Amino acid sequence: MSTDQPVIIEFNLGPISCHAFNHDRTELAVSFNTNVVSIFRKSGSGWTLAWTLEEHDKPVTSVDWAPKSNRIVTCSQDRNAYVWTLDQASQQWKPTLVLLRINRAATFTRWSPEEDKFAVASGSRCISVCYFEEDNDWWVGKHIKKPIRSTVLSLDWHPNNVLLAAGCADMKARVFSAFIKGVDKKPAPSPWGEKLPFNTVCGEFSSGTGGWIHGVAFSPSGDSLAFTGHDSSITVVSPATGSVQTIRAPYLPYVSVLWLNENQIVAAGHDCAPHLFENKGQQWAFSVSLDSAVKKADVGFTARDTFRRMDSRAQSTTSSDTEIHSHHQNTINSIRFYAGSRENLEQYTTSGVDGKLIIWNTSNIANILSNLRI
Repeated sequence: MSTDQPVIIEFNLGPISCHAFNHDRTELAVSFNTNVVSIFRKSGSGWTLAWTLEEHDKPVTSVDWAPKSNRIVTCSQDRNAYVWTLDQASQQWKPTLVLLRINRAATFTRWSPEEDKFAVASGSRCISVCYFEEDNDWWVGKHIKKPIRSTVLSLDWHPNNVLLAAGCADMKARVFSAFIKGVDKKPAPSPWGEKLPFNTVCGEFSSGTGGWIHGVAFSPSGDSLAFTGHDSSITVVSPATGSVQTIRAPYLPYVSVLWLNENQIVAAGHDCAPHLFENKGQQWAFSVSLDSAVKKADVGFTARDTFRRMDSRAQSTTSSDTEIHSHHQNTINSIRFYAGSRENLEQYTTSGVDGKLIIWNTSNIANILSNLRI
């Protein structure tokens, strides 16, 4: 197998709702849409189950693994979050309850870049920004509420450890200040603003035609924000220039988005394959599917084109050809960093409803562009 080919990991244990790797990629935390998080350890060319985290009593919705402190945070539909620490003596993961103070499901969680706090999104129309209180030996959440009007679906931290982007079911993407006094240092001025007390709204955006905002991601520099809408769009916002560009793709909606570098974005979702968007001449546009298993004839066609081709070839709509020409066979619900740097990502991972976790290489993008560009 070429090193450029994706590495497919199949556990055959059910749909993957979320996943996260440790700092050296030798251990992997996965939830198979249950209340349990399974931690696998790399063993040769495969993975063996090492631990199970079983504190939640409803399906786990999100997991994140802090690379420097080696702590895991999980959140669930049971309205709780836990911070897990590996006890060196017993070699067992010990949970610490987080005081989220929410009355609906927790939907998404991420550690901040400095790993001194984390954020938890929820159906309570708020975000809990959680930090550790030494006196009480627990993690406590401080709420970002206004002007959120529906479930928060996704989060991403700015490199400065203070700004937080959120994608919501009220069809808005927002950038907030998550500054915690006594935890954070005053951030340097950025295009998002200078004075940043907690819950300051630094930006509020939509794709124009509406749709839930499923995924949000800051660019490597933090100067731009990309978000995905349920209207099958990607929107890129750059406050320094005032630019807001929305790219409408002829595909099913994207669920997750990730920056490869300042000029390339990869997004994936219900179309079962990662897609590349590029910035050329200050103009963002869809480039190509990054899944080499996708047939060239199948890329770039709308539903109308599909029926037109079927009519011209006298094909029946009841054709038995139901094969999905991609490595993933169902919705991709998560894209995550795997290797490289924030400025130049070399590998990323996707996981999906088909139970597969795939490691993709960016080194073959040039070859894909030359062969599959629409």
